[in-house]
Amino acid sequence: MVEQKIKGVLFDFDGTLTFPGALDFPSIKRELNCPLDLPILEYLETVPAEEKPPLMKILEAAEEKAAEESVPNVGAEECLLTLRGKGVLIGIITRNSLPSVRLAMKRFETLRLSDFSAVITRDDSLPKPHPDGVHKACERMGLCASELMVVGDFRFDVMAGKAAGACAVLLTNGGPSVMVPGDPAPDFTVTCLEEILKLV
Repeated sequence: MVEQKIKGVLFDFDGTLTFPGALDFPSIKRELNCPLDLPILEYLETVPAEEKPPLMKILEAAEEKAAEESVPNVGAEECLLTLRGKGVLIGIITRNSLPSVRLAMKRFETLRLSDFSAVITRDDSLPKPHPDGVHKACERMGLCASELMVVGDFRFDVMAGKAAGACAVLLTNGGPSVMVPGDPAPDFTVTCLEEILKLV
């Protein structure tokens, strides 16, 4: 159990609230001519302004296709509903666009986007690992960072949470850790979303 009282949980979206694998990042990078070792959004910031719009269309089309094919992650709806039942606020933080999140949320049976106290996308803030989005979520949820738990399946989620001063939880989905030497250590590591309920 976390020592500090957690009043809100901020979830990454793809691979965390949705089942991993819907977004084929290597394929998208090839289509964008993005180096495999460079994150897509960071790569797009290096592209000349006149070349960026068609590349963004490629990215958004891939995100839309993935959203249409996505399904909730194992235990995602049960975890979210239990947290809400405990009076814990829930939020989303993602490097994706809001339209793709809206589309993917249609695959959830018991929850809608309006059930989340904060939905932070790349349209709202600097993308993770920058802590800007976590700070914006705190503002919208009416919480300070120490009252917030950030949960995600990638190292950027942990990095953003730790940089903001929140409790950071790495979700492995049963796979190996994605953290690399030099990264901040997550406060907790869980294999499935239901394990979050033991921490809050």
